Amino acid sequence: MAIYAVGDIQGCVVALEELLDDLQFDAGKDKLWLTGDLVNRGPGSLETLRLIKGLGDAATTILGNHDLHLMAVAEEIRTVKPGDTLKKILSAPDRDELISWLRKQPLVYFDSSLKTLMVHAGVYPGWSAKELQQRAHEVETVLQGPDDEYRAFLDAMYGRKPTRWHNRLGGHKRLRLITNACTRMRYVDSKKNLDFEQKGPPGSQPKQLVPWFSHPSLKCKSWRIVCGHWSALGYWRNGKILALDSGCVWGGALTAVRLDSDNQRQCWQVGCTVS
Repeated sequence: MAIYAVGDIQGCVVALEELLDDLQFDAGKDKLWLTGDLVNRGPGSLETLRLIKGLGDAATTILGNHDLHLMAVAEEIRTVKPGDTLKKILSAPDRDELISWLRKQPLVYFDSSLKTLMVHAGVYPGWSAKELQQRAHEVETVLQGPDDEYRAFLDAMYGRKPTRWHNRLGGHKRLRLITNACTRMRYVDSKKNLDFEQKGPPGSQPKQLVPWFSHPSLKCKSWRIVCGHWSALGYWRNGKILALDSGCVWGGALTAVRLDSDNQRQCWQVGCTVS
């Protein structure tokens, strides 16, 4: 058995199929972890959802910001934006089944045997692994709960404030901060305020900002953290941080790494040019 983690697919289903072939992935015995953003921007979002859903227990995916956006568009809370490639999903005969399946996916995934957690964007500085799990579960409960609460959350999900966590946060402001930290975060300032303007690689940001994983308050240092989201960062290893969004949808590559063995080839990449 092998356990592989794969970065943001964003509808690049052909690259995913080629990557699985390169891995000689066997759904009967191997496991696939996916860092979220299964859909959007690439041409095969519908086919990607069907493929991953069809893998059943062999695949573990978490939610990214584009997956959450799909849910909001499907509920007609948001409209399709220029550059979105969601229309095939929205008109598919299995649309409701796919959205229902997506709602059940976690925001964060933990494997204590590998001492590894997977989150789309990152871990908010100051949160322990236990706190991250508890707070992600708050959002998951709403996503998987009654439809009226689910729709109300999606309607309130968009926005940049609050930018900083404190325990007194409640209601949709609390859920929005948790969601933004887990699915949109790249840089934070010294007071742990989220920044949503800077998207470039480390070194390109203003001096008052640091990558979330470089903040001195980061608590999850004993866990290996697998993430995606930050295509300008690319495939990146630094200590226990493993970033896998290598910009497949932007003409880069789809990246996979093996998580359960240090004695095997560690990185596979399949290039993808999306026209």
